[in-house]
Amino acid sequence: MILLLLALSGVEGQDWPGFRGPNQGHADAHPPVEWSETKNVAWKTAVPGRGRSSPVLLGGKIFVTRAIERGVVRKRIGPDDMQTAEHAAVGAACLDAATGKILWDVTLREVDAPDPVHWFNSWATPTPAVEPGRVYCDFGGVGTWCLDAETGKVLWEKVIPMDHQVGPGSSLLLHEKKLILVRDGRQEQGVLALDAATGDPLWKTPRPPIEASGGNAKKSFSTPILADGRIVATGPHWIAAYEPSTGKEVWRLKHGPGFSIGSVPVAAGGTVYFSTGCMRPNLLAVKADGAGDVTSTHLLWRSQKGIPVMSSPLLSGGRLYYVSDEGIATSADAATGSPLWQERLGEGHLASPILASGRVYFFGREGKTSVFKATDTAERLAENKLDGPLIASPAAVGKALFIRTDTHVYRIEGPKTNDQ
Repeated sequence: MILLLLALSGVEGQDWPGFRGPNQGHADAHPPVEWSETKNVAWKTAVPGRGRSSPVLLGGKIFVTRAIERGVVRKRIGPDDMQTAEHAAVGAACLDAATGKILWDVTLREVDAPDPVHWFNSWATPTPAVEPGRVYCDFGGVGTWCLDAETGKVLWEKVIPMDHQVGPGSSLLLHEKKLILVRDGRQEQGVLALDAATGDPLWKTPRPPIEASGGNAKKSFSTPILADGRIVATGPHWIAAYEPSTGKEVWRLKHGPGFSIGSVPVAAGGTVYFSTGCMRPNLLAVKADGAGDVTSTHLLWRSQKGIPVMSSPLLSGGRLYYVSDEGIATSADAATGSPLWQERLGEGHLASPILASGRVYFFGREGKTSVFKATDTAERLAENKLDGPLIASPAAVGKALFIRTDTHVYRIEGPKTNDQ
């Protein structure tokens, strides 16, 4: 009976209800080591429009956000390589995880001449969060929606205007019936909570003051995490922890002048590890038991070797695994930050890696995935190629890896055996 139910649902093991899954990129899963466009692809489904949000899964269903664009032009705006559009229809889609069939696709808002976004970004980049019966979708200043997970029907919507400068990027954290949002824009920076049932605001906490003359150095795009019962969110120049019930700031640490941070922290054993964004990224470890300004008391170490701006680290077995935007993969000692090994992967990386079955999966921008053993020495097991671009961070559930490129969602899985 159990095997039958698993076969019907198409998914074994844990769900993947938000960005980086239920355990900071660790997957209770056994995906294949090798694949290509013609090998170990259970299905491949084209999704309307484009989006760089990561897929989330619950109860045998996959949820993604998307934007159907018209008149996209790449151009230089100020210091950034940007894209503009005549029109973007933002929305969400639900797919059956077993078959790849699109169960529903809804447009939530039609936007004429949407604000420009960075070329690495999209008009649908923040990753949704899902719980039984509901899926929460965020498009930054365009709006935040709660949808019925079965039908896509809108249950509530909320618009919180924000000047992101290069488009939205922070994903949602769903915790204790609250949606936690990071809104570190060009003009205003803060962390806020909405009531997940209604969308009503519960609290909003400004970020620590920033000593920067230009808005470009004030924006950021990290996603909050839960660490030791606190909300921890990296922001421009500072990282801070907040009480989930009230939003009260508990501690803060000034990490430097870093900004435009896409990387999401990881935490374990009372320590938070995070990177600091542009211009030169650093990786820091901070003790998470402080109060007030802990800049001079709780910093454990700092590293500048091959650190990502956008991709998030993994933490396992006393080791950190991460990959720089330029494609240098690193395993480092979590106690000291000292690299154990470094390898060039051959293309840029923006997606966050996954740990599954004792293996680390690094996902390149052009569709190449490099698979390594999670050890103190570099042992590359495979290089796998799909038709990119691949910007979204994949999900791993059961024996499958769910990869979202700009145009398709894939279910990567080895052949079935007789006992499946």
